[in-house]
Amino acid sequence: MPANVESPAMHIHILGICGTFMGGLAALAREAGHKVTGCDSGVYPPMSDQLRQLGIELIEGYGADQIALKPDMYVVGNVVSRKRLADGSPKFPLMEAILDTGATYTSGPQWLAEHVLHGRHVLAVAGTHGKTTTTSMLTWVLECAGLQPGFLVGGVPLDFGVSARLGAAKRPVAGPGPVGDQPVFVIEADEYDTAFFDKRSKFVHYRPRTAVLNNLEFDHADIFDDLAAIERQFHHLVRTVPSTGRVVSNGLEESLSRVLAQGCWSEVRSFGATVSDFSADGDPSDFAVLHRGKKVAQLRWSLTGVHNQLNALAAIAAADHLGVSAEVACEALSRFQNVKRRMELRGTVNGIEVYDDFAHHPTAIRTTLDGLRRKLGAQARILAIFEPRSNTMKLGTMKSQLPWSLESADLVFCHTAGLDWDAAEALESMGVGPGQRAQVAGDIETLIAQITAVARPGDHIVCMSNGGFGGIHAKLLEALK
Repeated sequence: MPANVESPAMHIHILGICGTFMGGLAALAREAGHKVTGCDSGVYPPMSDQLRQLGIELIEGYGADQIALKPDMYVVGNVVSRKRLADGSPKFPLMEAILDTGATYTSGPQWLAEHVLHGRHVLAVAGTHGKTTTTSMLTWVLECAGLQPGFLVGGVPLDFGVSARLGAAKRPVAGPGPVGDQPVFVIEADEYDTAFFDKRSKFVHYRPRTAVLNNLEFDHADIFDDLAAIERQFHHLVRTVPSTGRVVSNGLEESLSRVLAQGCWSEVRSFGATVSDFSADGDPSDFAVLHRGKKVAQLRWSLTGVHNQLNALAAIAAADHLGVSAEVACEALSRFQNVKRRMELRGTVNGIEVYDDFAHHPTAIRTTLDGLRRKLGAQARILAIFEPRSNTMKLGTMKSQLPWSLESADLVFCHTAGLDWDAAEALESMGVGPGQRAQVAGDIETLIAQITAVARPGDHIVCMSNGGFGGIHAKLLEALK
């Protein structure tokens, strides 16, 4: 019988604990009363800060000596592999020791499913883009509706200050049906693979009653051959939703239409398109929410961009499944503070604003910059600073899309460390070099020097990466003084 959060406390040791997912899992396990330790390498905030605040012991590296900890369970993140270094030694000696000694191990998603999600109404938010933001929106809506949801988000929602919590053990206000008293849990549902020993997408473990399919395009070129392969994984998620559940799907996405055409056994609610169940009318910062063409609420808020308008509609449609009205949802979203590293203003120096954003896929880069351009107007200068750090971008699969993704930026600066392809060549159509629209640099110091040489009061500098970006934000703010 699967354990759950009421089961006796265990000691788990998490490999790859500082990833956004595994760090959130660590926080949930700690809150549930389990002893948690973990290891990682090259850690960076905000997750490392959050874990230390929880009193979780972090060990640097993956040394085999950690087998002496003898936890009840090793929880293995998908950063871990059987890879060998140039000298033939294992990159993750601890994993080899776990296998050699026959110690008990599992994946993060499997542990979560068995020890946290079991017995809860799970709302899973999937999609190539906007997962973290939409998950945070939905959680905040349910919180404001009094449902005290648990959640696991791949970031830190500013409204909560943490990336994960267990939530109420029993739903404060019971809903209809035989499982209406189940506590509520909202989870960011990632399509990336589970672990080196389980190549299924993480989200197939979660068994949601409410599944949000926010959007879908090609990504993760390191593990998926093509878009059709990702569509198959999304359909595996759809297969797990019960007949009494709901699938919330973006009506603008042909890829999601193909997913649902493979078979769907649940209620479907669409959003985004004019003929959808939930649609919007007006500017993304102030718009009417329509339910099957009839206005049901108005949302005026601080967020910008069509992408966030769609994210809001997805959250509203998912909350509706739990009986939360669009009016209540919009009132909550009007106070939504977004997520750390989602156009987060890190500081202002001499009239120059420096933002941090998680965008790393060309589409996400474009929607981030387009949203800021819409907010600022045509006259303001936007300086886009980015590093192609994700596995897909490192492979160069989408390098040809970079000029398109950066069209809203006045000046572009690319950090090229670790790339096997020529970023200057990829950006050639924009003009590359000193005095040109784009510049490239192999190290952070050179990049900062390039930026400070041209930055002027009134500029908006957007730093985009799915990693720590070498602490460029603080260094840049200091250099601009």
